[in-house]
Amino acid sequence: MSNASLPLKPVLRIDFPPGDRLGHGRIELMELIADTGSISAAGRAMDMSYRRTWLLVDALNHMFRQPVIESQRGGKQGGGASLTPFGVEVLERYRAMELRMNDALRADLDWLEANRNLEAGDAINRDQEPPIL
Repeated sequence: MSNASLPLKPVLRIDFPPGDRLGHGRIELMELIADTGSISAAGRAMDMSYRRTWLLVDALNHMFRQPVIESQRGGKQGGGASLTPFGVEVLERYRAMELRMNDALRADLDWLEANRNLEAGDAINRDQEPPIL
C-alpha cells in the first residue's frame, strides 16, 4: 500500500502560547510511558535520544499547574515512571477531543477523499517530479 492510498487524517495540535504545544508526539510519549513504566524505554520506542525524551517530559510537566509524569530513581525496586492522575486525565481528554474532531470533520474528509488524486500522490512518493503546468 502506498502512502497516497492511506486515508486522510486530521491531526490535533493545541498551542500553548508563547511556544509550547500538545500534539500527537507528546501524547504518544505519554502513552508509551504509561505502557512501559519507563521514560527511557518510551523514548527508545519513539527512536528518540534519552536527552530529547527527558526534555519533552520536562516540557509536559511545566505546561500545566500539576505534573503529568512522575518518575522514581533507581534503587532496590528500580526506577520507573508513570502518568500522574492528572496526566491520565490529560491523555483521556486529548483522545476524546480527537474523536470529536474526527466526527465533526467526517463529511468534509469523506468529500476530500472522494476527490483526491491518488496518482499524483504516488508520483510524488516515488520521488518523481510532478508535471510542470
